[in-house]
Amino acid sequence: MASTASLGWLLSLLLLLLPGALRDQYLPVSSRLRPNDDDAGAGDEVLHPIVLVPGVSCSKLEARLTEAYRPSVPRCGAMKGKGWFGLWANSSGLAAHDYVPCFEEQMRLVYDPAADDYRNLPGVETRVAHFGSSRGFVRNPVQTDWCLEILRPELERIGYRDGDTLFGAPYDLRHAPPAAGQQSQAYSRYFRQLAALVESASKKNRHRKVIIFGHSFGGMVALEFVRSAPMAWRRRYIKHLVVAAPTHPEAGFVEPLSEFASGTGLLYVPTATALSLRPMWRSFESAIANFPSPAVFGRRRPLVVTRQRNYTAGDMADFIAAVGAGDRVEPFRRREVPKMRRRFLAPMVPVTCINAVGSRTPEQLVYWEGDFDRAPEIVYGDGDKSINLISMLAFDEAMRRQPGQREQFKSIKLHGAEHGTIVTEDWAVKRVIQEILEANQISS
Repeated sequence: MASTASLGWLLSLLLLLLPGALRDQYLPVSSRLRPNDDDAGAGDEVLHPIVLVPGVSCSKLEARLTEAYRPSVPRCGAMKGKGWFGLWANSSGLAAHDYVPCFEEQMRLVYDPAADDYRNLPGVETRVAHFGSSRGFVRNPVQTDWCLEILRPELERIGYRDGDTLFGAPYDLRHAPPAAGQQSQAYSRYFRQLAALVESASKKNRHRKVIIFGHSFGGMVALEFVRSAPMAWRRRYIKHLVVAAPTHPEAGFVEPLSEFASGTGLLYVPTATALSLRPMWRSFESAIANFPSPAVFGRRRPLVVTRQRNYTAGDMADFIAAVGAGDRVEPFRRREVPKMRRRFLAPMVPVTCINAVGSRTPEQLVYWEGDFDRAPEIVYGDGDKSINLISMLAFDEAMRRQPGQREQFKSIKLHGAEHGTIVTEDWAVKRVIQEILEANQISS
């Protein structure tokens, strides 16, 4: 019986190497992996439910404007009193309805120093749309393979079904997970929702444990969720944590510095530029949540070079002020610096971390004339085109340093993949699927 199960398992892995058309023909028939079959015998394997946590630009946001909202221009108040509408959902519609300036205004966050937390503008209420579904992520009309649009169908081909064994956990892209003891209304609510989703997915699947998969910023969100949960709950509900190209607040990386200084292209908004979206982006906690940590990047090597002054990882508050965002210094010091300094706590569940390496990755930014409105000259090092190799290695070391986690941690480096393509290019996606299938088999 054991040899039969092993043969079925081997066939499932070999089928992943077939071209997509052939795999579609054979996998549903030949695979012995069953999503949730009451008739599964002792030699058959079942799929544990999986929850997908996508990258930072992938969650749809809806807004509702109350009478307390005071628009900067009259047209931005057109939706006042008309219920919920898509704010960050259909980016093409923003330009078509001349709503881009209103979008920028209504997406902004305000830091409340008394609460040490972030809030919407007065009169703007927001919520994440389609929580629970893996099919409710934003579809980028330019980057059509973003937001797990390639990985999800591959999961469905091996037997996963949306709403049955496959779920999605989008989050408010503007916020960042808090450190222990910090306030975050957004993440307190989100973590409660995610815990309820995991419990429901487990119950729906005969109380099987749940796999959580996170990509990029979503990998950090998934890790922080598991770390924040009570240990007994983790042991009861978490089968495996699989993260691909995760960001790490204890380490950080260099790329967010250029995005904060000169604008980001992460959010596709027709007719808008990186510079026009920059004030909105700078108001997000997520914009500063992954700044380089001195513990990893040191306090001597300049990460930003100008004629007047250089900035190391220990000078990030000064850098924020230098680019003209002095109001962001206090929230950075009060909320992000403690995350860099905290003692690393392993999640103490089985973890597989998949990173891409071998790509030119920003290591130093040169704004020689001090003009932060222009793109910098870049000195490159190794990494995944976004996250520096040194950050990945710091995470691996921290995970392996902790007894109890070391034995249930697997680190994979995919040479030739990149931060985004690790979940879009066929060969890389096959490896991710392989690791998810293996996570289904590991005893935990």
